[in-house]
Amino acid sequence: MVKCHIGVRLDYLITHFSEFQLATVGTFLIHESVFFLSGLPSIYFERSGLFSKYKIQKKSNTPEGREKCIMRLILYHVCVNLPVMLISYPTFRFMGLRSSLPLPHWTVIVSQIIFYFILEDFVFYWGHRILHTKWLYKHVHSVHHEYATPFGLTSEYAHPAEILFLGFATIIGPALTGPHLFTLWLWMILRVLETVEAHSGYHFPWSPSNFLPLYGGSDFHDFHHRVLYTKSGNYASTFIYMDWLFGTDQGYRKLKALEEVEGKKY
Repeated sequence: MVKCHIGVRLDYLITHFSEFQLATVGTFLIHESVFFLSGLPSIYFERSGLFSKYKIQKKSNTPEGREKCIMRLILYHVCVNLPVMLISYPTFRFMGLRSSLPLPHWTVIVSQIIFYFILEDFVFYWGHRILHTKWLYKHVHSVHHEYATPFGLTSEYAHPAEILFLGFATIIGPALTGPHLFTLWLWMILRVLETVEAHSGYHFPWSPSNFLPLYGGSDFHDFHHRVLYTKSGNYASTFIYMDWLFGTDQGYRKLKALEEVEGKKY
């Protein structure tokens, strides 16, 4: 029933818009909607003090800092993200992207999404770790770390060069497999929700990391932002096993052990 309903909606879009329009402008509009709708609540929480007991850091950002983030994001999205989507369409089309019905079987969609998450996390880990070398951090990655106390929208606040560099990790999976447009949209939505949650600054009882053993989440990534860049670790985007395998989560693990012994958060 759900698949049939989605198919009807997609059939309407296919009838009224070209595949190029759907894969570029359509993808951009979906991204913007999901990103800002999921990212804005953490600003409200921070300003109002709502859910303060779940806030990881007690510090808050200034209104000027939040406004600067939003304005820069709009600029970067329009001047960097959208052109990249337009330019990359021929590559995706060549690799097999399609929008026609029927939709792929749900097992194909799920397996591709899982593959994208695993591949993205692996590529992102190494790319992010490279960005923490002295020169690249100073000239590129320090922009993202302007916010030592992150909130949802800071997840995509970065130097244009970093947007292109780490954005490769997000698109490499779909580019290799040539998915259905619906799968591409679903992947993008889940990836945006994941990175916004990781930067939200809040660790709720219902946070995914409390239920998914290998998921990093907000507490794991918040440590990365509040510690000196040479000692931060926790470089992976979604999961924790890459940092565990290469020993780049030791500072975080020591802090968690200390908190458990002393019974309070730092």
